[in-house]
Amino acid sequence: MHGSFLIDADAEQKGVTLHLYDTANDRTSEFADSSYKSYFLTRSPISAEEEKLVKELNARTSMIEKVDLFTGKVRKVIKVELDDPSNIERTAERFEQHWEASVPPALSYVYDRDLIFGGLYLMEDGGLKPVLDVPSDLMFGFEERFADVKRRDPSKYELILTYFKICSQSVPEVSLRRFGVEGTDRTKVYRSFMLSRITNLPLPFTYSSRHVSTWIRSMLHAYLRRKNILIPRSRELRRGGSKRRIQGALTFQPKSGIYFNTVVVDFESLYPSLIDAYNLSYETVNCNHSECVGNHVPDLAHHVCIQTRGVYSVLIGALKDLRIRWFKPLSRDSSIPNGERQLAEAASDLLKLILVSSYGVTVRIYGLAQPALAESITAYGRHSLQESWNMAANAGLRPIYGDTDSLFLDNPAEEQVDWLMDAVKEKLRLDLAVDKRYSLCVLPRAMKAYFGIQMDGTPDVKGVVAIKSNSPPFIQNVFGSCVKELKDVRNWADFEAAKKRIRSVVDNAIVDLKAGRTPLEDLQYAVRLHFDPSERTAEAAQLHQPYQSAVQLVDAGRRLGKGDIISFIKVRPFIYHGRTFTVKPTGLVESFREVNTEDYIRNLRTALGQTFKPMGISFEERKEASLTDFM
Repeated sequence: MHGSFLIDADAEQKGVTLHLYDTANDRTSEFADSSYKSYFLTRSPISAEEEKLVKELNARTSMIEKVDLFTGKVRKVIKVELDDPSNIERTAERFEQHWEASVPPALSYVYDRDLIFGGLYLMEDGGLKPVLDVPSDLMFGFEERFADVKRRDPSKYELILTYFKICSQSVPEVSLRRFGVEGTDRTKVYRSFMLSRITNLPLPFTYSSRHVSTWIRSMLHAYLRRKNILIPRSRELRRGGSKRRIQGALTFQPKSGIYFNTVVVDFESLYPSLIDAYNLSYETVNCNHSECVGNHVPDLAHHVCIQTRGVYSVLIGALKDLRIRWFKPLSRDSSIPNGERQLAEAASDLLKLILVSSYGVTVRIYGLAQPALAESITAYGRHSLQESWNMAANAGLRPIYGDTDSLFLDNPAEEQVDWLMDAVKEKLRLDLAVDKRYSLCVLPRAMKAYFGIQMDGTPDVKGVVAIKSNSPPFIQNVFGSCVKELKDVRNWADFEAAKKRIRSVVDNAIVDLKAGRTPLEDLQYAVRLHFDPSERTAEAAQLHQPYQSAVQLVDAGRRLGKGDIISFIKVRPFIYHGRTFTVKPTGLVESFREVNTEDYIRNLRTALGQTFKPMGISFEERKEASLTDFM
């Protein structure tokens, strides 16, 4: 259908101008509304001094009604309209109480008219009419998939439907240069449009913005305006809570050891799911209803409302369901056209970023932070993991480790895993799913650290320094060869045989190194310079190895600066310009005899030891036995 996409908006003294892209004519057009005035809200009635101020500003006032977020009651407030949008925040501060002055006037207009950036519109009767047509087969699939949400949670379904319709629109074949930003990457075009639609922010902003807190703030403000709810000030949103340390997630002490056929199950989108399932929102945590006081947050003095659906809970719940139930599966469906799949993939990725940040913004972002809400989210998270552990242990599933949103189960039967997922869904209202399966899993005593071999032979190393990205190929190759020996391990006999092969791999690599059979290029370190070499080399008595290499390269005529990547090899210590150096640039090493093989052997053993020592595999040099060893 022919129409124009809403791209951007400007607010000036003459009103608001919307910028649209006309798909039929391949040009941008403008829609001006001179009747709109920037505004903020203040208390009713205003004082005599504020009346004088209104006259001094030549402002217009009117009485309007807004719903109070925390009480649900209608409040009468004064709307103060100004000609100059640039002075709105400064002007509002002159009033004893004010709200919504921080909402950018252009966004305020879009929110008030229930418009959505990135959406398709028709010009009708001097206004914009949204084009929200969705193909009947797509609509049927949507209604079928969300029928249960429509039945039990109408407010969430309504919001999901709105996002679904706007995000299902096509994206025009147009360069972003037309909208005032650089770039022709089609992926970025898709991303920018989908982000505009989800967050209701102008396209030039979404093309370059990485501030997820701004995205969430815009979504929340747009939703509150749509529901005619007064947007609280930051202090009101905190509800008297002061900045404090928020207790984090639960981590169990690992049952250290070596395990075969370990299944890792985790909660899908844990914190967003908790926000949704337990109705956690700014106004629902410690609500004013006496009937809700008994609905305690686990192990905290807070309680949660059981009468009113929270706005943050609805918003995050809608985005979560839309991603998990619709866009994520659609992005992996090879049967649909490529354009539709790209839209779904862009939407899924962006929703994931927003959902991941849905807890963090309640902790530390001004205007979105509320300690009581943040504490409640993590408290329910700890409760959910503890309850799941207890359920698994009582049913004989043998949990061996748990961290934040994951449980490690020792050699469970398939029917046991299925039972646990069903039991968690029924009792905790959360989705538990199989995340990974390890043929071999090693748990050290330290928390947040483990090593696993997935069923396809891929290593999975967490919390231990296996191999640094800038390690030389020599160390990386030996590590990879060691891991390959564990690929087919399924029992203790396999493991003992693999341990011997791993030691042989390392011993052979050391023998080759000492014999000079290792290529020099496999010994080079590649490091980025974090400082200009001239700032680090002039007066320093000792230099870090990258800057030792930089000095030699500069002397050889190469120009270097901050951010350059240089390659070097560790060599036997030598004196250079009166200082002891231990590396040379790769191109300046003339013979393998210069290489400090002992340094490479030491680094190899250290790097491998951090991963393999918990498996009982040692790479320490075995000394020749002497007579005294037996006495």
